[in-house]
Amino acid sequence: MNAAKRRDIFLRLQAANPHPTTELEYRTPFELLVAVMLSAQATDISVNAATRQLYPVANTPLSILDLGEEGLREYIQRIGLYKTKAKHVIQTCRLLLEHHDGEVPQTREELEALPGVGRKTANVILNTAFGQPTIAVDTHIFRVSNRIGLAPGKTVLEVENKLIKVVPEEFKHDAHHWLILHGRYVCQARKPKCGACIIENLCEYRDKKFD
Repeated sequence: MNAAKRRDIFLRLQAANPHPTTELEYRTPFELLVAVMLSAQATDISVNAATRQLYPVANTPLSILDLGEEGLREYIQRIGLYKTKAKHVIQTCRLLLEHHDGEVPQTREELEALPGVGRKTANVILNTAFGQPTIAVDTHIFRVSNRIGLAPGKTVLEVENKLIKVVPEEFKHDAHHWLILHGRYVCQARKPKCGACIIENLCEYRDKKFD
């Protein structure tokens, strides 16, 4: 895919959604961090349902730490892998208080040092909470990037590095959200909605579906 076509793709995505953002509900960087940690292998809908109950009761490292692991489990037990996630969230709260004065750090290295925080989660926090031009590659972005020819790669890291290289600078901050939403609602895994796709004539996918 050439540079002109990539630019046109993002121009169209931008025109359709000028101010994209995460569908996870949050008010602070810490609330976003917890929500993203809970969202692994879970839907944003299920995470939002849990945090709507949790955050009015506990939405800081100290208050969640005071709940304890068992107490936190009660709020997130309908989310997949909730036991492991509760353990990681509690450990992260403790480290935030011990090493970061209760604040969410703003570097990749510090974020990835937190239990349950990998590269994808760190990228989401850096981008959405702190405005850095990172691109977090989840299953949607990996699929879309490969399928349409935007930034093909065999691994998540390869796709991320290619996207950072080929996405025009002016679109880097929002590219993550546009691609996730496009993969979630249009360029779906089993049955992409090619007939309703605003970038269909720019896409290089060979097996388009129009029914």
